[in-house]
Amino acid sequence: MALGSRKRIVVVGLGMVGISFIEKLLKLDARTRAYDIVVIGEEPHVAYNRVGLTSFFEHRKVENLYLNPLSWYEGVLDGALSYHLNSKVTDIHPDKKSVVCDNGQEVGYDILVLATGSDALLPRHTPGHDAAGVFVYRTVEDLDKLIAFSAHQKGTVGAVVGGGLLGLEAAKAMMDLECFDKVKVIERNRWVLSRQLDGDAGGMVVEQVQNLGVDVLLSKRVGKIDVDENNSVKGFFFEDGDYMSCSTICFAIGVRPRDELARKAGIKCADRGGGIIVDDSLQTSEPDIYAIGECASWQGQTFGLIAPGVEMADVLTFNLTQAELHQPRLYKRPDLSTKLKLLGVEVASFGDFFADRDGPKYLPARAKKGGQTTPDRVKTLTNGLPPAPVKALTYKDPFQNVYKKYIFTMDGKYLLGGMMIGDTGDYVKLVPLVKNQKELDMPPAQLILGAKKEGADDGDDLDDDTQLCSCHNVTKGDVVKVTKEGTCKSIGEVKSCTKAGTGCGGCMPLVTSIFNKTMKDMGNEVKNNLCPHFMYSRADLYNIIMVKRLKTFPEVMKEAGVDPKSLGCEACKPTLGSIFSSLWNKHVMDKPHHGLQDTNDRFLGNIQRNGTYSVIPRVSAGEITPEKLVVIGQVAKDYKLYTKITGGQRIDMFGAKKQDLLDIWKRLVDAGMESGHAYAKSLRTVKSCVGTTWCRYGIGDSVGMAVRLEERYKSIRAPHKIKGGVSGCVRECAEAQNKDFGLIATEKGFNIFVGGNGGAKPRHSELLAKDVPPTEVIPILDRYLMFYIRTADKLQRTARWLENLPGGIAYLKDVILHDKLGINASLEAQMSELVDSFFDEWAEAINNPSIAAQFKQFANTSDTLENMELEVDRDQLRPVMWPAGSNTAGVDDFASLKTKWSSTTWMPVLKASYFKGADNLPNGISATVKISDTQLAVFRVRGKYYATQQMCPHKRAFILSDGLVGTTPSEEPSSPWISCPHHKRNFDMSDGSCKNDKGFSIATFEVEERGREDEGIMVYVKLPPVEELDAALGTKKWMVKKGEAVKGQFEELDERIGFKGRSRSKKPGVKAVGGGVNLGRRPVELMVGGGGGCGNAPDW
Repeated sequence: MALGSRKRIVVVGLGMVGISFIEKLLKLDARTRAYDIVVIGEEPHVAYNRVGLTSFFEHRKVENLYLNPLSWYEGVLDGALSYHLNSKVTDIHPDKKSVVCDNGQEVGYDILVLATGSDALLPRHTPGHDAAGVFVYRTVEDLDKLIAFSAHQKGTVGAVVGGGLLGLEAAKAMMDLECFDKVKVIERNRWVLSRQLDGDAGGMVVEQVQNLGVDVLLSKRVGKIDVDENNSVKGFFFEDGDYMSCSTICFAIGVRPRDELARKAGIKCADRGGGIIVDDSLQTSEPDIYAIGECASWQGQTFGLIAPGVEMADVLTFNLTQAELHQPRLYKRPDLSTKLKLLGVEVASFGDFFADRDGPKYLPARAKKGGQTTPDRVKTLTNGLPPAPVKALTYKDPFQNVYKKYIFTMDGKYLLGGMMIGDTGDYVKLVPLVKNQKELDMPPAQLILGAKKEGADDGDDLDDDTQLCSCHNVTKGDVVKVTKEGTCKSIGEVKSCTKAGTGCGGCMPLVTSIFNKTMKDMGNEVKNNLCPHFMYSRADLYNIIMVKRLKTFPEVMKEAGVDPKSLGCEACKPTLGSIFSSLWNKHVMDKPHHGLQDTNDRFLGNIQRNGTYSVIPRVSAGEITPEKLVVIGQVAKDYKLYTKITGGQRIDMFGAKKQDLLDIWKRLVDAGMESGHAYAKSLRTVKSCVGTTWCRYGIGDSVGMAVRLEERYKSIRAPHKIKGGVSGCVRECAEAQNKDFGLIATEKGFNIFVGGNGGAKPRHSELLAKDVPPTEVIPILDRYLMFYIRTADKLQRTARWLENLPGGIAYLKDVILHDKLGINASLEAQMSELVDSFFDEWAEAINNPSIAAQFKQFANTSDTLENMELEVDRDQLRPVMWPAGSNTAGVDDFASLKTKWSSTTWMPVLKASYFKGADNLPNGISATVKISDTQLAVFRVRGKYYATQQMCPHKRAFILSDGLVGTTPSEEPSSPWISCPHHKRNFDMSDGSCKNDKGFSIATFEVEERGREDEGIMVYVKLPPVEELDAALGTKKWMVKKGEAVKGQFEELDERIGFKGRSRSKKPGVKAVGGGVNLGRRPVELMVGGGGGCGNAPDW
């Protein structure tokens, strides 16, 4: 359609429903191009996943929540979409068909779509609601405020008012902050999730939530918020007179539709509950104005879930684009089914889930024919309402924390709704039975007690109209269609094309299974390539390297790479380096392998944010002698190292400079210690309780077994880190059931658990073998670990590997215990070979001159520089905090410096012999050089020199020379980039641009060799005058200094409680500390009646 004849649709609100409407309209209008869209968003961000807000606490990057990247908005062709952020619409003029923004801009429309969403409720009738420390949980801005405030609340109580879906999400978020000593949920009803669950199910959720460390206070209503003289939260009084102390309150008591804009314009809104009144076509009382999502009131109802809003977007976009060719769609009763994971608890409700309590809202037509008689009004008044004409089937397993209640018609032929706790696996199959009012072809009990299939669910028994993604109304047929048509050839493309998995993400396992099954049925291979340089997975490459006995990166690239001459990248180099170590176990700092190592393996220590390293000697099973403890203490003292006990029962020393590492290691090695491999993707520790060595409850020697396991598997590289644990009895003090492998002693030996981990996605391990005699433990673990090393994907923990292993734990048992594949002898032999090849990497580095020579700060001088200021914290030195936000982005375009120098001259920096052999190495050879106060990184890669600044501008860390060099296949063999060891910003070594973060760049310089062989060839760099160089790139200018960071996390807390470090001015006692601040505590003796000796002490 011609530009001038297109209608303009203005969308007010760029939330999840607003963007859904836009995406659907662009898709449906792609051919006719009847509309141009203008969207006006009040927030400073484009549309983001509000359902996944809790994940924001893990990464703190709003971009990770974006439903579409910024490039998507810019990439919409032909002016079909324009967007405005940070703009609030203040007025609608229906008579002029225009809207006015807060900046005075007036935008005309042909059609107006209101998708203004809703606001979190704040009880403004409650005294103290405006105090400092009161929050709601709705937007990224709300979360930023909560994060900033909570950082100063260490050791206090955080409270969430509201035990619904949002309240439990908020509680999870406050727990993830790790700022509060306790998080408490206050719910006015007798159980949580009262809008989705009945009392039994809600009570089970309460129990599970409490087991996770969250206190739940039921049947409580907040009466008044207690504040101090600064109007900061101290606690609150309940309506029943009880009092609770807390520093932070997050209200999650519901939402209210944002209808104020419509009301102001005279558009009809609901008096009770609010919302813009719409008809079945979603039109408001004004022509050409529509409302969708949480702001819309349809048949007196508003919906606080995304799915009904997406359905509204479906209906409206269809009618705007297809109504001339097809009967217009009407909005019908939405499906309010929900399936979520809250605080680790699986919860689902579907259909008419309260039909047994409130009576059915609807009955299938055939069920109605059964003849439900209308009750006599007199009898109703006398005897009350008759029982609901439904029957409920309930299953409750308190041992597995599983609860299911399915509600049927009286004859059991139709499923009306239900709820699930703990096991929600059948949710996706049951929802269509309710929506389609399909008569059951099985007894009702079979739905709740039917046997599960072994192995993964590929969705083969699901109908095409089965909804997989309730957030975006994506069916199985949608996924199958785009796969069969060839539109989508990867799971990422399926997500982008259908939007499945871009809401809460809970549908992705099933979506992935259906995609893989469809691809397989079509005869297509589901590819899991390592990176663009290889058309093989990590497991494929492992087998190729093992069978062909390949020993170097060039050999593998020649044999299996896309381009035999490729430099690789930051993904494939560390993976191949790990495979070489898993197979041949050569020193990772040997020249053929050093350039493959990722950040931490590069210098055998975890690099820290100021460019120094941590040193962790091995302490097998946490058992150490006093003599070794003394040596560790003396080394830490002499080198001013920050020391801390790790979670794996050993001692970490932070702040070791690269040039000091060899001397530190030598002192530890001379004392009988060795590398703890804390830097490697290998075995970290085998944690143990004290077991029968000392404990009166122990029934197995957990320390002895843990020592043997750690000594056996130490240094063995794997796809990811491996952690073990051994507990001496069922009390499980070593937490063996959340480890990659764990043992629990029994009367008959050890139970072996596998595939567990903590971290960002915790997973309980699964029982592999029971009552295993100690002599059989090693062979079983040998097979298990080697099978994992052979078959896992890159950077895949055993937990995810086991989840993705076809057949799961049952298949693993067949392979490891019953030798189903006939490879157990091979697995054991390969593990024994690796174990026998052990050497201490620290000792080897000390004794190998070519390796030892690399432990210098600068290659051209023995001078040293501090890269970040230090400060004393709790009697130890640590680097000052990073400044908040980006440090240099948008402030200093370092790549443009080459055009700003007043002059440049060639300056010799190093002998060319330093780079001898670089052209044959996968990463070339790099050097850090010091010119006055400036640090430069010089590289020789594939016959060419490059020079850049040493500082990565992202966090002002002076570390670029230690990064991995790589290229992308389309650019080879030119334009290599250097990947920052800290956060993997990839900088072009020719022009300085950042390939994966346009906000940053680095300075680059010309380099060449000069001189004659007999006089010694030198490497020259073309540099500006030293004064200009230091002014632009000097270490003193850019090193992070004290005072740059925001206010310390604990300054406010320390001021409130009078914290002055570990030493206290008063003798330790029961009195609360703090400069006159009443923390609401009472001495222990008052709690027990005034003291009087041990006899009156409470029995803790």
